Amino acid sequence: MSGRSVGKSGRHPRLEPLLARMLTLGTWLATAIILLGIGLKLIGGAGAAGVALVTAGIVIFLLLPVLRVLLMLLVFVGEGDYRFGAIAALVLAIIGLGAALGLRLGGLPG
Repeated sequence: MSGRSVGKSGRHPRLEPLLARMLTLGTWLATAIILLGIGLKLIGGAGAAGVALVTAGIVIFLLLPVLRVLLMLLVFVGEGDYRFGAIAALVLAIIGLGAALGLRLGGLPG
């Protein structure tokens, strides 16, 4: 264990509140969009629009972890912690590569 004392917030005290705010707002936004889409589908007036809204809400939920890593990258680099910034950039690159390969290969065989 190092002799250095790290407070409750760790090395990046701004990071946790920013992540919490982004994830909370993103979750509420995605939920609201999905509920709006379900509501439109239930009243029957805009079936295709309702499905599109539900899909958009789900996409927002799927993007939240990626946005979390991006926010971490920005905070780390902004605070001069280039080692953690490089790790976050590597994670983003792996996510991007996985998404590109998934799109290129067209999903699961079958």
